[in-house]
Formats: sequence, structure tokens, C-alpha cells
Amino acid sequence: MKLFPYGHATHPQWRMAAGLVLAQLRAQMALHGYASAPTLALLYITDHYADQAQEILEHLSAELPEITDWSGTVGVGIAANNVEYFDEPALAVMLCELPSDQYRVFSGVAPLGLGFEAHTALIHADAETPDLPELLVEMASRTASGYLFGGLSSSRSKTVQFAVAGNGNISGHGAASGVFSGGLSGVAFGAGVNLVSRVTQGCLPLARAHHVTAAETNVVTRLDGEPALDVMLRELHVSLEQPETALAAVRATLVGLMHPADSGGPAGDAVAVGRTGNFGSDVLVRHIIGLDPARRGVAVSDQLEVGMQLAFCQRNVQAAKADLIRVCAEIREELEPQELPMETATALAVSEAESAPHPARGIAGAIYVSCSGRGGPHFGGPSAELQIVRRALGDVPLVGFFAGGEIARHHLYGYTGVLTVFTSQ
Repeated sequence: MKLFPYGHATHPQWRMAAGLVLAQLRAQMALHGYASAPTLALLYITDHYADQAQEILEHLSAELPEITDWSGTVGVGIAANNVEYFDEPALAVMLCELPSDQYRVFSGVAPLGLGFEAHTALIHADAETPDLPELLVEMASRTASGYLFGGLSSSRSKTVQFAVAGNGNISGHGAASGVFSGGLSGVAFGAGVNLVSRVTQGCLPLARAHHVTAAETNVVTRLDGEPALDVMLRELHVSLEQPETALAAVRATLVGLMHPADSGGPAGDAVAVGRTGNFGSDVLVRHIIGLDPARRGVAVSDQLEVGMQLAFCQRNVQAAKADLIRVCAEIREELEPQELPMETATALAVSEAESAPHPARGIAGAIYVSCSGRGGPHFGGPSAELQIVRRALGDVPLVGFFAGGEIARHHLYGYTGVLTVFTSQ
């Protein structure tokens, strides 16, 4: 598999940004090692361009007639290799050269048909979709791997998704012409498309995980047999006798939850907090929304059940950086053989100043979906998060967006990043 051409740009006028992106794509398509006959395009725009989404798609489709399929969405920010665009008009495009029988674009009005055997799927979803968590579980069950990746569209104005099939439109869209709002859309991939995906958490557990031994709806009352509120106050080193200090600590605290089904059953064979002190990929971070002093309980923004694992945690910049580096290293380790050919070793050893996307890295392209509450400010500066990805993963074609919720496996996350790469092996 050859490198996927990609381009990104910002400009107050979308036509100027589109022109810059098209110039990058065409230049790369003419280079050795890059795909010259792509058919699938991934398009991400910031919400500054949301009202012009239809015009943007029509313009890019006309300029790239060889592209038969489009998928993408809007975000309050978008991502590209080594850079992120927040609070500015921008767009990013990546062109994927994949066998036509190994992917299908789908949407809510044109769902994935029975004639295609999906192994995994890229999902773009509207946060206002009813029963969204259940829809993700159902969608994951229709894939052979049970693994989805993607995120929820995020916008301060209009929320849109892109979905165009090989005939220039998806049947059922009518006048929408590939741009619509609501529901789910994306791309399902067959077993012949090799993907590696990892979830990076942005929170640091305060202590080990506890088992929920008593709970009612969204209020946990006992953890490991102890009053839940007492456990939390002990781990935060605060007391209700000093309410201002305690309230400030609670406001900075969240909970990480792991369902029994993901931990191997009530016995909890898998653990929410690993030996390194980080959350596992099946942990869902949720807000604390209240305290129940009468029952010594803690209310959280999710339904609780006995047998869950729960760990109190806080958003931590250093933990987020370390975990992001970890997942990039895991992906590289999975792709790199124990004995490297000279071409691969040379490509990986090149200095950052001289680095460029290279087929020897084994990555044709990457998609990164991060929480809209992460990004540069959370990591220390503009584009810091994407710069960490580039340094740790290598210089690879990459696009993505900052979401209102991240999707991996059948879970809907918050405060996470989902990094997925198309491997050329």
C-alpha cells in the first residue's frame, strides 16, 4: 500500500483553503511512493466552514473527479500531521487508495448492506442521535472484529457529515448531495484493509480501582463494601468539615468506569488501572455530578451497576503526554519487525528536520480523533498534541478532528484520543 496523499490549510475564504489543499494533494500524487489512483477521500472541516459544507464538497468533488467516495465531518478543531486548527477556518483531506471491494461508505439513510462483510468501521456520529450508545453497540456487532473508531461531530454552529458513494451520492439523500445532519455515517472496511488502533486516556487515576458493591441508577453508595463518599474523600485527602477545600477537590475529580463485561466478569480478571498506574482502553471517564451525604454516595454521569470497577481520577497533562507517547510506541512496535531492513532503519533514524512520510515506516496514513477539551492548550501549547504524535509515531500522512466524544470499540469516550493507522503491510 502506498502513502496516502493529504493536504490541510486555513484561510478566511474556503475556496482559497481548498486551492491550497488541492495543490498539496496533486503534488504528492505525482511523487514516487504516494498513491496515484485513490478512490476514497476523508474530509474534515472546522465549524467556521459548516455553512459552506455543500459548496466545499461539490468543489472538491469536481476538482478530484477520480475520487468516487467521500466521508468526513465537522469539528471545532481539525488535525493534520504536526498541526491542529482551532478557532480558525480550515479543512483537511486525505486520499486513500484501497481496493474497491474492501470498503463501503454508509449513512443513516443508506445503512451498511448485508452484501458487505465489515471487519471494522470508521464512525462519524451526531451527538443528538437518540440511543447513540446502543446504536454503537449494534454497529460494532455487525463487524467481524467488534471494533469501531471515530467520534462525534462537534460544532458551535451547524453539525454536518459527509457521505458520498461511488455513484456520486448515497441513495436516499435526495437534494442533500452527500452533506447531511444527524445519525451515523462513515466507512466500513473489509478484512483486506490492515488497521491498527489505540486509545489514549487523558486522566491519571488517584489510586487503585474499586469494585462497585452497591449502587442505585447513577449513584454509587459502596465501594469494596465501604461508603463510596468516604473512599473518595480519603483518596482526595479532604474532609467535609472543610467544605470549600473539599468542593474544590471534588470539582477537579472524575471517575473511570469499567463494565463487568469488559473486565472478564464480576471477578474482574482485567483491571481498570494497570501496573503502570494508567487506565486501560476499556475504561470510560465520566463526570462527578453530585454528592449524597445521607447515603454516603457519589453521583456520576452514567448508569452504575454492581460489579463495575471504579477509580477516581484527575485530568493530568503529564499523564496525557506519557500515555499518548505510549500508544504511538505500541503502534510502531506492532508494525516494526525485530530485524529492520536497511531502508526502514534509515527512514526511522532520520532527524526530525529531514523527516518526511516514508513507505518504509509501514504506515500509509493515519486518522486521529481527539477530545475537543484536549488539543494544544491541554498539552502545553498550540499544536502540542499533534507534535507529540509526530515525534512518537513518525512523520506519516495524518488527518482527523476534535470531537464531542470519541469512539473506540463499542464505547463512547470523553477526554481521550483514538489513533488509527492504515498499515502498508
